[in-house]
Amino acid sequence: MRTKPFIRTLEFLWQEGHTAHATLEEAEKEAMQMIDVYTKFAYEQAAIPVIPGRKSRVETFAGADRTYTIEAMMGDKKALQAGTSHNLGQNFSRAFETQFMDENGQLEHVWQTSWAISTRFVGGIIMTHGDDAGLMLPPRIAPIQVVIVPIWKKGDEKGVVMEAVASVQNTLKEAGIRVKVDDSELRTPGWKFNFYEMKGVPIRIELGPRDVKNRSVVLSRRDVPGKQGKEFGISMEPSILVDHIKGRLEEIQASLLQKAITFRDSNIVDVNSYGELKEVISEGKWARGPWSASDADELKVKEETSATIRCFPFDQPEGAKKCFMTGNPADEVAIFAKSY
Repeated sequence: MRTKPFIRTLEFLWQEGHTAHATLEEAEKEAMQMIDVYTKFAYEQAAIPVIPGRKSRVETFAGADRTYTIEAMMGDKKALQAGTSHNLGQNFSRAFETQFMDENGQLEHVWQTSWAISTRFVGGIIMTHGDDAGLMLPPRIAPIQVVIVPIWKKGDEKGVVMEAVASVQNTLKEAGIRVKVDDSELRTPGWKFNFYEMKGVPIRIELGPRDVKNRSVVLSRRDVPGKQGKEFGISMEPSILVDHIKGRLEEIQASLLQKAITFRDSNIVDVNSYGELKEVISEGKWARGPWSASDADELKVKEETSATIRCFPFDQPEGAKKCFMTGNPADEVAIFAKSY
C-alpha cells in the first residue's frame, strides 16, 4: 500500500486481541465490550469524540459476521476508522477446525472475536487536535505535561533561578505530574516557547529573576494562544501550585474534547435524499440519513461521491424513517463520509 504520514507507515504496531468462546452470545458480548473499551479510551484519554457503531455488510471485515467500529472526524473533516472489533462467528474455526469439548463431551467449533487499534490512532490524535503551530496533546496522554523554561540575562541570576526551577520541578514530580526542565543555554527562551508549542506540551512554566523574587511563576496554556492563555503571579507554594496546575490540566483535557465535539457536530448534516447527500459530501462534511438500500446502491454512492458508510451508529433516533435512496422503510440511520 502507499504510505501516508501519521496514518499508514511501512511498519505499524497493533494493540490486538483474539478470543475464542463457547457460544455466539459470549462472542458478541466480548466484541461489544471491546468497542466500548476503545470508545472510552478515545473520549477519556485521547479527547477524540468517536462515533461507535456497526459497519455495513459491504464494509464488514472479510470473514466476520459483524464488524463494530469507532469513527473519528479529523481536522480536514475526513473520517478515520480509529478502532474495530469483529464478531467472527464460526467462520474461521470451521475453516481451521478449531474445536473444543463442551460439557456434554461433544466437539464444537469455537465462536471467535478479534479486535484492534493501531498506531494510526496516534495519527488520529495529531489530526484531531493539532493546529498550524504544531501538536496539541491532551494532558492525560502527553509524555510531558509541563515544561519549565528558566529565564535569566546576567550570570549571577542563573543560580537563583535554577534553584527555584529545581524546587518547582521536584514539587510537580512528587505530585505525579510529568515535567521537564529545558535549561539548555544554546537556545533562547523564545525559541523554546515555539519548540514546546510545536511539541504540543499542554502547559509551559516561565521562571525568571522577578518571579523568584515574588515567589511566583508565569503559566501558559498550549490550547489558548497568545496573552489569553497566560497567567501571571501563580504562587510557588507547593500545595497552591500543584492544585492550580492539576486543575488546568483537567480543564485543557475537557476543553480539547468539547472543541472536538463542537467541530464534529457542526459538520454532520442530516439528509433526506441522495441529492442532499451528494451536496453535503461535496462540501467535505459527513451526511447522516435513513438507509435500507442494497449493497449495490451503497457501492453506487461510493463510486459517485467517494463516500462510504462509516457506520450505523449505536445511538439511533427514534420514530419511523424512510430510506433516502429508495423511499422504503428504514430501521436505522447511517453516516456517510470520505475517509482515510
